[in-house]
Order: sequence, then C-alpha cells, then structure tokens
Amino acid sequence: MKTTIAAALLLSLFAIQSDFFVVANATNKPVLDTDGEELRTGVEYYVVSALWAAGGGGLALGRSRNQSCPDIVVQRRSELDYGIPVIFSPVKPNDVFIRVSTDLIIEFVPLRDSLCLTTAVWKLDDYDQSTGKWWVIAGRVAGDAGPHTFPNWFKIEKNGVFGYKFTYCPSVCDSCTTLCSDIGRYEDNGQIRLGLSDQGWPFVFTKATRAIKQVVGKQ
Repeated sequence: MKTTIAAALLLSLFAIQSDFFVVANATNKPVLDTDGEELRTGVEYYVVSALWAAGGGGLALGRSRNQSCPDIVVQRRSELDYGIPVIFSPVKPNDVFIRVSTDLIIEFVPLRDSLCLTTAVWKLDDYDQSTGKWWVIAGRVAGDAGPHTFPNWFKIEKNGVFGYKFTYCPSVCDSCTTLCSDIGRYEDNGQIRLGLSDQGWPFVFTKATRAIKQVVGKQ
C-alpha cells in the first residue's frame, strides 16, 4: 500500500514538473522575425503591421497634438513605409535572443530621427485625462531595472497564431504596483498612436538590412 502511494506521489510530482517546464519553455521561446529567425539583442528591426492593406505600416516617432516634447510612438499609415528601426535590449544583458514574456527596453535608432533630439526609448506616459489614454511616448530615466525605470519596460507576446503584440506589464520591480495591458493603436489628431488597450495590435519584425534590400529592389 505504501509503495502504491509513493508511486502515485512520484507520478503527481512528475506531472507537475512536466507542466511547469512546458509553461517555462513556452515563456522562454525566442521571438521570430519574418525570416523565421530569432530576434537578436542590439540588431535593428522594423516593426510593421502584421495586417496589410488597411493595417498600416511601420512604427516611428511623431509629435503630440500640441507639438511639444517628448516624441510620441506612432504607426505610419502606408504599408510601404517601414518607419524607423528599433533595437531591443532584454533585462538580462547576456541573453543574445529576444524572448516572449520578457522585460525589454525598446529604442528607435538612429537618434537623429528624434524630433525632440532626446532619448528615443519607449516609455509609458502618465494618464492623459483629455483622451482617457495611457500613451506610449519616447523618454527614459537613466538607471538599472527598478522603480525609476519602471515605465520603460515592455514585453512581446505571441498574438495567437498571427504575429506578435506588445504588452506593458513590467516584472522588474517586485514592490511596485503596475498596470498590465496590451498595447493597441488609436486615432489621435490625425496620427495612429500606441497606447494601453484591451486588445493588442499584431506586428511582425523585419531586419532593417533586409527591408533596405527590398526597397532598393523595387526601384
């Protein structure tokens, strides 16, 4: 009887561990680009809509409705416009791959494309009472992962079976209270802006070098 109970406990423990490793492996999977290759830390990528035609183009920097700084994160309207490339920097600096559900710093490059000539790192802005939105802007407080840089950490999640979506739900500060939400897009003052949403917009990632070759090939 004791042998049977011990065997059952071992089987239960094995099942729990198996489920844990399945979840862990799914969480740690690398994000893939449009070539089916893993996104790499520090490599430049264009972030473009996974939906063509009415889906719009790539992500870029824009100006707010009152033309004040800092820059805002927008999506270009034309699917032929790839926008401005970004680089991803994971919370673990030694990780060469960008993985789903992992805290990331996202930065537009080169900096000269910043209209405000400041940092081009993504940041969740303060709540905008005039629009009722939490917008994604460009700006960063210098420092390591923690309370002072909390608004700068985003994640990439699989969007079902179609592309990827951005989320804001930082896990870099255990003592911090945070919002957890998808990043969607909204019309605002003639621009398509990114902000917190109940439903994320699907995007894909294209190597900047590959996109340049495609554009040159069409000329």
